[in-house]
Amino acid sequence: MKNNKDVLLKNKILKKINIVNVKQNIDFIKKLKKPDWIKIKIPINTSRIHQIKNALRKNNLYSVCEEAQCPNLSECFNNGTATFMILGPICTRNCPFCAVSHGTPNPIDIEEPQKLSNTIFDMGINYVVITSVVRDDLYDGGAQHFVNCIQAIRNKNMAKIEILVPDFRGRIKLILNVFNNALPDVFNHNIENVPRMYKKIRPGANYEKSLLLLESFKKKYCNIPTKSGFMLGLGEKDKEIVQVMKDLYSRGVTLLTVGQYLQPSIHHLPVKRYIPITEFENIKKEALSIGFTNAFCGPFVRSSYHASFQSHLPIKKQ
Repeated sequence: MKNNKDVLLKNKILKKINIVNVKQNIDFIKKLKKPDWIKIKIPINTSRIHQIKNALRKNNLYSVCEEAQCPNLSECFNNGTATFMILGPICTRNCPFCAVSHGTPNPIDIEEPQKLSNTIFDMGINYVVITSVVRDDLYDGGAQHFVNCIQAIRNKNMAKIEILVPDFRGRIKLILNVFNNALPDVFNHNIENVPRMYKKIRPGANYEKSLLLLESFKKKYCNIPTKSGFMLGLGEKDKEIVQVMKDLYSRGVTLLTVGQYLQPSIHHLPVKRYIPITEFENIKKEALSIGFTNAFCGPFVRSSYHASFQSHLPIKKQ
C-alpha cells in the first residue's frame, strides 16, 4: 500500500510539473504571438492560383513558392507570377529555417529546361525568377543546369531572367566559366543572416564564400546587377544588420531584400522577434544611404517578391 501511495504522490507531483511547464510554454507562445502586421490576405477568387498549380503539376515542375511555404504565394499566383525551383524538390542540406525537403535528390531531369521554357511561354510571364535546391552531390552544384534553363527560355521567350543561386560549395572559378555561356538579367544569391548565426542557421555554408561569389560574379560580369537578401527575427543585432549591408555593398551588390523570418513548423527554428514595420523602414533608409540602388524591406518581402519592380529592368511584352 505504501508503494502505491508513493506512486500516486509521484504522479501527482509530475502532473503538477507538467501543468506548470505547459503554462510556461503557453506564456512563451503568447509573448511571440503574431502581431497585427503579420497577416496574409487570401483572395476571394482562387481560380488563377489553381491554374498555375495545375500548369506546374502538368509539366512536373516545382515552385519555391509552394516548397518553401512562401507567405506571398496567393498574391503572386493570383497575379500570374511564380518563382520556379529547378533541380528537383529535395535539398542536400538541412538548414533549420527552411521548409524545403532534404535528403538524397533524384537525378537531373534533362527535359526540365524545355518544360520550363514552354510553361513560361504558355503563362505569358515577362519576368521569371529561377532558383534551386542545393545540390552538393553535383560537381558544379547544378550551374550547367541553370545555364541550360536560361538558354531554353531565351530560345522561346523575351522574358527577363533572374536567377537565385546556391553557393555552389565555393567552386567560383568553375561556376563563372559555366555562366559565360548564358547570362541572366539579374544574379541573386542570398546571404540569409549575420555571420555570427551561420553555424546555427546555415550549416554547410560560409559567409565569406557567399560574399566572394557575389563579388566575383560582379567583377567578371560588371553589367549584370547582383542582388542579395536576408531575414530578420532570429536573434541578430542592429549593428550586425548594418555590417551585413555594408559587406554586401562593398562586394558590388546593388539590389537588396530584407524580410521577416516566419517559422514553417514546430520542427524549425523559432522566431525570436517580430520586427515592427517602422524598423524595416529604417533599415531601408540605412540601405539606401549606404548606396544600394534599391532596397525592398518589409515583413513579407522575399527574394523574388515583386522581383521585376526590384530590378527596375524594362520589360518587353511577349
